[in-house]
Amino acid sequence: MNKPLLMLFCSALAIQSSVAADATSPATPTASKTISSPGALKKNPLLVKSALEFEYPAFDKIHNEDYAPAFAEAMRQHDAEIKAIAANPAKPTFDNTVIALERSGQTLKRVATIFFNQLGANTNPTLEALSGDLAPALSAHQDAISLNAQLFKRIQRLVEQKASLHLDAESDRLLDRYYTDFVRAGANLSAAEKEKLKSLNAQLATMENKFNQNVLKDTNASALVVDTKEELAGLSATEIETAAATAKAKGLDGKYMIPLMNTTGQPLLATLENRKTRQRLYEASVQRGSHGGEGDNREVVLTLARLRAERAELLGYANFAAYSLEDETAKTPAAVNKMLGELAPAGVANAKKEAAELQKLIDDEHGNFQLAAWDWAFYSERLHQQKYAFDDNQLRPYFELNSVLQNGVFFAANQLYGISFKERKDLPVYEPTVRVFEVYDVDGKPLAIFIADMYARDNKRGGAWMNNYVDQSGLFATKPVIANHLNIPKPPAGQPTLLTPDEVKTAFHEFGHALHGMFSQVRYPRFSGTNVPRDFVEYPSQVNEMWAVWPEVLKNYAKHYKTGEAIPQDLVDKIVASRKFNQGFTTTEYLSASLLDQRWHQLSSKQIPTDTMAFEATALKDAGVDFAPVPPRYRTPYFSHSFGGGYSAGYYAYLWSEVLDADTVEWFKEHGGLSRKNGDWFRQQLLSRGGSIDPMQSFRNFRGRDPEIEPLLVRRGLK
Repeated sequence: MNKPLLMLFCSALAIQSSVAADATSPATPTASKTISSPGALKKNPLLVKSALEFEYPAFDKIHNEDYAPAFAEAMRQHDAEIKAIAANPAKPTFDNTVIALERSGQTLKRVATIFFNQLGANTNPTLEALSGDLAPALSAHQDAISLNAQLFKRIQRLVEQKASLHLDAESDRLLDRYYTDFVRAGANLSAAEKEKLKSLNAQLATMENKFNQNVLKDTNASALVVDTKEELAGLSATEIETAAATAKAKGLDGKYMIPLMNTTGQPLLATLENRKTRQRLYEASVQRGSHGGEGDNREVVLTLARLRAERAELLGYANFAAYSLEDETAKTPAAVNKMLGELAPAGVANAKKEAAELQKLIDDEHGNFQLAAWDWAFYSERLHQQKYAFDDNQLRPYFELNSVLQNGVFFAANQLYGISFKERKDLPVYEPTVRVFEVYDVDGKPLAIFIADMYARDNKRGGAWMNNYVDQSGLFATKPVIANHLNIPKPPAGQPTLLTPDEVKTAFHEFGHALHGMFSQVRYPRFSGTNVPRDFVEYPSQVNEMWAVWPEVLKNYAKHYKTGEAIPQDLVDKIVASRKFNQGFTTTEYLSASLLDQRWHQLSSKQIPTDTMAFEATALKDAGVDFAPVPPRYRTPYFSHSFGGGYSAGYYAYLWSEVLDADTVEWFKEHGGLSRKNGDWFRQQLLSRGGSIDPMQSFRNFRGRDPEIEPLLVRRGLK
């Protein structure tokens, strides 16, 4: 069974998604209770490979009622495959054990991939209900594999005989990886310990699912409703129109609704002139999951922290962070603590200097109040305009979505790597605004399919992300099908989609992940594309952000949506000059969340507190980042990265990866920037390798040395 499927079970269950009405589909029965006739199973589109190119999913043929029987049948097939491998009377060989495992579970992987991707991007109550049923079922299914003593014994024997197997480098790494995965999953535990582990895993799967459902429930319920247009002073006419339409869609005709984003900070805080409205919006955000009601996550957090600590201790680790980080490039909590601890004082000091400037601005305007968290974005935007004589509203007319995508993101990829794109309107999509592109390599041959899902919806999880529907693999001769998801507010009909600078940056960032998947050239799906440590996976995507403001790229896409005129050079100069503005805030809010994540997951099971919010306050104070005007990017009760799975004890990874990113940006600058020669080298040495070699070795192969932190310190104004 390959790692992508293992990862799917561990993290996809925690996908957060919004709830949307689905009046046409009946409630789906649980997978365990579903009985389908052989004829019905043969017609189930999830149980056969798609006949479309690249095995692109036949979204138009897949229905809610297909998922439960498909999961039941796919798990049955996978069980049979695993039993056959474990009970094989022939002595273990690399082919009949490791390759057989890598080939197993393909039907289940296909079903799970499509289901969990749809749960995040296009959910409905039926899928939500099924996800709750699947959490313990998939956990038990995975345990039955990972804790299979007969199967593990075969892998052990191969490890013991490895010197005589004469494996190539990728195969050698695959054998080591399987052995490590089994050990970390509990294969060496006693029978009694394995039973305890199974119980812990099932509880964790259920509680992580509950955490995410609560976040989504409370985020939707906490949308800010205001009665008058005057309370929204400062917003554009389009934004006010959108707020009115959102309220009307919820049965609140005549009112205005502002949905919440997943972070503590909300975008409209930067432009809302009414301080009371800003405060209401901010408080609606930070109180999520901690003010009682169905969506309260305080007890869920305590339970998750305890279960994770108990699981780590059962496996022989001091705490969950020690267990988790052992498999990352950071390796130890001490290494992560050292980096965060060294950066925090400088970050907070910069934030306090910035706060003093904002307070002066408030005082100069006779504001007669102290800077609060809900004021920061508004006055920061005012200060930015004073210093650099421009604001986001001046930039947005130059950042039209289609131009950013095709003349910016795609153009940069073409100039660097020689790849080209052709829109495919003949392939089915799961939502009308989704676009599909075929990607061609430099030789003109098909390379990948790219799905662009750009708009926010109330049945789509928050944030931005990349996922694969099909992995590249030499073993299966498959080419990648990759999707990027953003959450750009959809404007009223007939109006252009104009992006903020942050949304432009996000588009380039997520496409960096997509390139990592598209350029994969590995044999085994276990190592395909972004199947690398969490604290390495953000590195290629962060590097791709640099091209958003690269002069040659910027002038190609940043054209006024009405006149077609290129963005003025003086405005470009101001953008470049302002790149370090507000870095104290940005660094501190991120470090606060990262430190919280570590504090929770470096607790032993006996150290779990009884009060979630009191622990959070103490943790921030002890770390020296308890600066009220700059709250954590995520507070504990809605910190889905940390408690919903995926980035548990791993939120530090963005900054860890940024060390590599900043160093790589300097390499590109030193070698002439945007060129095919540079792009080909980055692709060859790093993007194509996936997890097939040690990730830090792939960096050294590219850079010629170990990473240096100096470029990061300069970038963030910490030097």
